[in-house]
Amino acid sequence: MEFTVIRGDIAAQQADVLVNAAGTSLEMGSGVAGALRRGAGGGINDEAVSQGPIDLGAVAVTDAYDLDAEWVIHAAAMPHYGDGQATAESIRTATQNSLARADDLGCESLVLPTLGCGVAGFDLREGARLICTELAAYEPESLTDVRLIGYGEDEVESIRAAAADVRDGQ
Repeated sequence: MEFTVIRGDIAAQQADVLVNAAGTSLEMGSGVAGALRRGAGGGINDEAVSQGPIDLGAVAVTDAYDLDAEWVIHAAAMPHYGDGQATAESIRTATQNSLARADDLGCESLVLPTLGCGVAGFDLREGARLICTELAAYEPESLTDVRLIGYGEDEVESIRAAAADVRDGQ
């Protein structure tokens, strides 16, 4: 599947679905989760937590509230905050499940952060490579606009380099 790498604040994106880099408790703390919680306004954290805890790699769906999206997919690429780090398998599975759930919802557009990286402790370049590999291999039913997002310039450079490696077959 084709995808693009963009720079920006995930909470400011317009798409059918925004993906949250969640822990298994689904508590929306800092990083991507915090940005989405602040952008969505009241209710999203309570709705998310009411569906948890979920298994590592699993996803839950909530309304997007005040975000410019229909849904937020909460992808548990890491254990509950402070209970360990993301793994290659949890990143792969959370990415796969996010894409499949977006297709189940009939979504055409999706914005995905680097799941399991940052606060979750997984190496950014390697995590981005895992995600890009899953994106490239995925055969969508309805998704046509998939964006992998980074916030800072250094982060985006690492994601773009990983995407180039995957596209070049490395």
